[in-house]
Amino acid sequence: MNKIILERVILRKCILNTSLVVTQHPQNYNNHNGLVGMRNHQQIRNYSPGIWDSISQSAPVNYLQEITIKLHDTCGLPWWSTIILSTIILRGAITFPLALYQNKILAKVEKLSTEDMPKIAKELKFETAVAVKKFKWTEQQARVMYLKSLNKQWKQLIVKENCHPMKSAVVLIVQLPLWICQSMALRNLIFMQPDPSLLKAQIVCAEMTLGGFSWIPNLTEVDHSYILPVTLGVLNLAILEIQVMSRKIQTSGKLQKYGQYFFRGVSILMIPIAAFVPSGLALYWVASSSFGLIQNLLILHPKIRRLARIPIVNSEHERPYKHIVEKIRERMKK
Repeated sequence: MNKIILERVILRKCILNTSLVVTQHPQNYNNHNGLVGMRNHQQIRNYSPGIWDSISQSAPVNYLQEITIKLHDTCGLPWWSTIILSTIILRGAITFPLALYQNKILAKVEKLSTEDMPKIAKELKFETAVAVKKFKWTEQQARVMYLKSLNKQWKQLIVKENCHPMKSAVVLIVQLPLWICQSMALRNLIFMQPDPSLLKAQIVCAEMTLGGFSWIPNLTEVDHSYILPVTLGVLNLAILEIQVMSRKIQTSGKLQKYGQYFFRGVSILMIPIAAFVPSGLALYWVASSSFGLIQNLLILHPKIRRLARIPIVNSEHERPYKHIVEKIRERMKK
């Protein structure tokens, strides 16, 4: 810990001296012998920001940026640990509760569709048959009235149980923007954005160059070993496959099939993308996906589901992990 603090003090002094040189002799300072050239700084001022620059300069990104710096300064951890810790805190406080809520909504919807609706449908069929004889309805009229009544009953049940299926999209609605904003926040820290002339930004960037570990000592450089990019791809594919294998009933609809192919493609595409971004950013993506994998495995456990008050449904497994292992063995035999 003392070594880390000493390195930080030395870095701050070096950058402070560099900043003083820039202030006193800006004509002798350019991109070839310093952190940020005056000409480049002028170009940044005159640059018209695009959509990604607008996001990187937005309030949520700046807020996450400041929180990450505050966490690093408070805990005194190296930057690689700070990135992982901030990921655990954000996902644990925001996305994990939302994932439990999502599963609760989906369980309620499944319970209604498999237990309540069949009974209602049976009653409506009887009432429709009586109405056909009484009002002399045609087959087409009877079908229209039956489906209309069935849809009305379904909507009433959804309102009563407060479980509209669209509410299950809350995880994606929150998680994706959070992932983008945190990625942008780390990108800003690594590239001294949005204002490279600030001493604070220069200090953080300099600390990042020494804030790595093992095969990625410099978090501002790419992972030349490709360990992080490949790990990211494997984790994302594992999350997808576990979601597929954990289903009790394997549906074979075209939309679901194409959806699986799409997300598999995205998972593979993230490997070369992660290979070209700074290792600090790739580390965040790996930490986030690792949390996602653990989160999905935890939510499968019956005890966790009961603690979250998720209703028992037919699709739930008593031994989910054993079921996944069996599915893996089946795939390996094919």
